[in-house]
Amino acid sequence: MPIPIVNSIASWFLKKRFHQIELFLKYPNEVQNELLFSLLKFAKDTEIGRQYDFGSIKTYREFNERVPIVNYEEFQPLIERSRSGEHNIFWPSPIKWFAKSSGTTNAKSKFIPVSMESLEDCHYAASKDLLCMYLNNNEDAQLFTGKSLRLGGSKELYKENGTAFGDLSAILIDNMPFWAEFSSTPSNRVSLMSDWENKMQAIVEETIQENVTSLAGVPSWMLVLLNGVLEKTGKDSIFDIWPNLEVYFHGGVSFNPYRDQYKSILPSNKFRYYEIYNASEGFFAIQDRNNSSDLLLMLDYGIFYEFIPMDTYKTLEQRVIPLSDVKLNTNYAVVITTNAGLWRYKIGDTIRFVSLDPHRIKVSGRTKHHINAFGEELIIENAEEALRRVCKRTSAEIVDYTAAPIFMEGKEKGGHEWIIEFKKPPENMSYFEELFDNALKSLNSDYEAKRFNNITLNKPKIHSARPNLFYDWLRENDKLGGQHKVPRLSNSRVYVEELLHLNYP
Repeated sequence: MPIPIVNSIASWFLKKRFHQIELFLKYPNEVQNELLFSLLKFAKDTEIGRQYDFGSIKTYREFNERVPIVNYEEFQPLIERSRSGEHNIFWPSPIKWFAKSSGTTNAKSKFIPVSMESLEDCHYAASKDLLCMYLNNNEDAQLFTGKSLRLGGSKELYKENGTAFGDLSAILIDNMPFWAEFSSTPSNRVSLMSDWENKMQAIVEETIQENVTSLAGVPSWMLVLLNGVLEKTGKDSIFDIWPNLEVYFHGGVSFNPYRDQYKSILPSNKFRYYEIYNASEGFFAIQDRNNSSDLLLMLDYGIFYEFIPMDTYKTLEQRVIPLSDVKLNTNYAVVITTNAGLWRYKIGDTIRFVSLDPHRIKVSGRTKHHINAFGEELIIENAEEALRRVCKRTSAEIVDYTAAPIFMEGKEKGGHEWIIEFKKPPENMSYFEELFDNALKSLNSDYEAKRFNNITLNKPKIHSARPNLFYDWLRENDKLGGQHKVPRLSNSRVYVEELLHLNYP
């Protein structure tokens, strides 16, 4: 099909969809409120609907007072029953698929329900919206002249008791229309290979023959793949292999630590980066403008949002608020109610709003991924911005990192211990440490106060990791693959001790 025709069809879809998007942009609270009551009405005769009498809930306040906030562990017994083939527990339509997620802090697997409604009205709807927004912003786009290189998780779907589980990407691939494979690479056969290392080699072999026009995947793993492509072909630039490549759709982990490395292998001011915010539980937000660093919260994907201000999180004063009550530049834990039957479920992410009209957000970290051993409240957003600044000043490049507290012993003060794997190390590590410490102080007043005159915290202790340390650690823990991430910050020393042992055996 000629490209102008494809773009015309896309723009027709876009105009139809933009009318709906304008509705939630103009009336965000009304759209969210209506969505909540449609979910309650649809699920009122489920087991959980009868337990909390969804049918009689008439206001958000009643919903807030009656239905408890839950995490995965509290919801797990219902999920396990559903995985055993029971129906109508927390969602009326049968749940056939469960997205297996390692979670980033628990080795134990999570099984997130994926309903047909969430598949169609959330995950696939978001994929279409992403393309529509991109095409709307870039009328010269030539995406459809080639293929999209998608790098998802590994493993095919495993079936038991009439249900199936696997990576979310495997569920999405399994349910895609047959024609979708023609516009993507690698083939479904390679995409679903379970051995990650063999799979990466197979992707390289298969994709270097294709006309790739877009990339989609997690930044850390995509960088491994792209470097593998360069190594295989002996080229210096990805454009030498795929001259028509024009955009990278990325999500899953912060792009900041990898930005400069991408620019070095994709040296073009015209190349575009588009960020998405999705998870096994749903698709939440999309970058809707070129060269933007924030994401539009999508309010009509069958997900009702609530937020817990992080300054009250897990305290006696904890409060939960709807979208209508959020404020700018406040760190919130995200709570979702979804069209797959998750009711007031904490997803473990933290976000902050950078705009309220429309509702645009930045992902600031994980509720479990911060260091607050001494009241310093260091979050991932602080760490990644500090590392970005210091790498720019010292011309260093980072592959991966993690950090944990050094707890006080006797008269010794506390501190933070960092393990950083460099692709290109700084020439002077002491200077790097000093700049990094100062950058953290400038970004986080609590950290600065604890570091003042070394009252509570000593300066950070940084270990330079041997090559492939984090890769080897992930492999030892059976966590290789597109949906697994290195835990960045932790209040526990478990990860740091394991990595130090691997680094200095």
